[in-house]
Amino acid sequence: QVQLVESGGGSVQAGGSLRLSCTTSRYAVGRTCMAWFRKPPGKEREGVASIDSDVITNYADSVKGRFTISIDTDANTLYLQMTGLKPEDTAMYYCAADLYCSGSALTSFAPARYNFWGQGTQVTVS
Repeated sequence: QVQLVESGGGSVQAGGSLRLSCTTSRYAVGRTCMAWFRKPPGKEREGVASIDSDVITNYADSVKGRFTISIDTDANTLYLQMTGLKPEDTAMYYCAADLYCSGSALTSFAPARYNFWGQGTQVTVS
């Protein structure tokens, strides 16, 4: 069973920064497709950022220029660097893995393509 473990969430003031991490010990993050999703309170889950095995990234319009997704193959960790945080970024953030890169850039924010999910880490911006 693949397990994804997120960390790095917290409470920050608007304009602040956080870096989320997602680790796993069961596969190489650099050889698969991964993404960050978030679920704001009272709203649907939405894709935030994705990265494929060719290190091609994709971002939701709402976070472009503020968030950066990356991987560290040595640490086998997926990151989401968040800067310029806004209250509307408040959400539970989840990392997700599509082990077989079953889709394309057009489906990078389609939850159904991701096989495994973490438990989430809360980000609160006030």
